[in-house]
Amino acid sequence: MRNLKKILFELIMICLAIVWFLPVYYLAVTTLKTQQDATLHPLALPSHWEFGNYINAWVKMEFPRALFNTFIITVSSVCILIFIGAFAGYALARAKNKTASFIFMLFLAGLIVPFHMNIISLYKIVKNMGLMNKLLGVILVDVAINMPQTIFLFKEFIENSVPWELEEAAIVDGCDVTRRVLLIVVPLLKPVVSTTVIIVTLNVWNEFMTPLLFLQSRAKGVILQEVSRNIGQFSTDWATMFPMLMLGVLPLIIFYIFMQKYIIAGVAAGGVKG
Repeated sequence: MRNLKKILFELIMICLAIVWFLPVYYLAVTTLKTQQDATLHPLALPSHWEFGNYINAWVKMEFPRALFNTFIITVSSVCILIFIGAFAGYALARAKNKTASFIFMLFLAGLIVPFHMNIISLYKIVKNMGLMNKLLGVILVDVAINMPQTIFLFKEFIENSVPWELEEAAIVDGCDVTRRVLLIVVPLLKPVVSTTVIIVTLNVWNEFMTPLLFLQSRAKGVILQEVSRNIGQFSTDWATMFPMLMLGVLPLIIFYIFMQKYIIAGVAAGGVKG
């Protein structure tokens, strides 16, 4: 009976893996097809391997420029979020009073209420600040959108995994707040920092609404905006759009490969309290 359960479990896992892999296979195969072949035979292997689709996509979407804009927005947003989120999370984790609890509840409300509900007000704020069609405007909006989640992650990690006794010992040795945070707390934040970097990077890199609203010239456009140009009112250029999608996903795949050991370390650290 135990072997039968194990076999059934393995079969279920294999079926789930196939279901997960099917969209990836469809994306990869379609990048090497002609427009007609992609429409008539969506899941079949290409009858003619069109490697020139990638060259066409690279040129048509101005990939270096789009990649540079997306990279600047993502890296800037992640750095600002980690810097502010770490210190704000520490302050909320260590302050045991009603004011800190109220402020933390406001951030939790930011997790519940989608920013799309206030998109008109947000548009007016960005416009009045003179940040329309500027990367800085998109960066600040992305920071505001992801800040509640970042502070939540840091606060919960510090409360559950950074013992207060370590800081008490530092206080006895004469350390002030700044030295305690920099010398004791920050080195222990590597698991939550890596987790937050991964989550925020995926959120910002795949964000389409904010660049669409606040970046009006093509010179400031990001990868997803270039991909969306292939979606017309009556037809879609699949043979060009799918290579663009692959080019847009490739940096994230490389990023995930380099961050894989930190993902495992973060999961392992989060599995043990204290």
